Amino acid sequence: MLRIEKLKKSYGKLPVLQDLTLHIAQGEIYGLLGPNGAGKTTTINIICNLLQADSGAIAINNQPVSEATKPLIGVAPQENLLYKTLTCEENLNFFARIYGLPAKERQKQVQACLAAVNLADRAKSPVETLSGGMQRRLNIAAALVHHPKLAILDEPTTGLDIEARYEVWELIRRLQNQGITILLTTHLLDEAERLCQRIGILKNGRILAEGSLAELRQLIPAQEIVVVQTKDEESAIARAKKNGFIHRRYGNDLAFWLPEHLELKEIISRFDGIPLDSIARQPVRLEHIYVEVTQA
Repeated sequence: MLRIEKLKKSYGKLPVLQDLTLHIAQGEIYGLLGPNGAGKTTTINIICNLLQADSGAIAINNQPVSEATKPLIGVAPQENLLYKTLTCEENLNFFARIYGLPAKERQKQVQACLAAVNLADRAKSPVETLSGGMQRRLNIAAALVHHPKLAILDEPTTGLDIEARYEVWELIRRLQNQGITILLTTHLLDEAERLCQRIGILKNGRILAEGSLAELRQLIPAQEIVVVQTKDEESAIARAKKNGFIHRRYGNDLAFWLPEHLELKEIISRFDGIPLDSIARQPVRLEHIYVEVTQA
């Protein structure tokens, strides 16, 4: 559905994208992760033909990006593009008119999109009366009102409470079930873990790692991660090295990579004589992979 080949873009002497190559299959949810300044926004702007790349190729549904491919794309930006004094129905009707939908099709599609995001009963409600989660769902509906084949969702749940976040996640899954291809950018790594079939980690305009979560886990030589609290961290680290455990810092947490699954009793015995205040076992998570890749 989306093919990006060796894309380059610089602003003056500052390189932003450096040989970026990215392929997204039809019906896939692809998570594009990266720190601020990694090149995510520039990539989206080039996909939408709002910005020209210096070199490289990009195609949507086998068509080179141009004005003709804009109708194939729906974008839900991080900031809601909604008119708060207009109703839900009026907002979607406005965006459908921009995309040139005929009147009969426009009316039908507006109602279908409201139903798709579970807002049919709020069609006549002004946007300013909606909750944050409802507004975010309506923002996504506005990106879908013209039947796009590729939906770009930029930080779709930022600032939402957990209940509203679950509602948006369920909506994204339903969109995938309808055959819509989704490019998702997010700083919420658990969101990417739950939703994405494949994930690309972008830094300094390059994809540093890419694959399914299972494939990305192969980048860390650990079967599980153990986080310990101890007053004698130096001794714990020295003992871990003797046991072949790699140590890492995740914020204030002292963690060890275990190359094999061990019983809790066995793990504790490996630190015999060292005062442990607590010990917690964790699977290898996307956050561990992300930190390792971006800070390598």
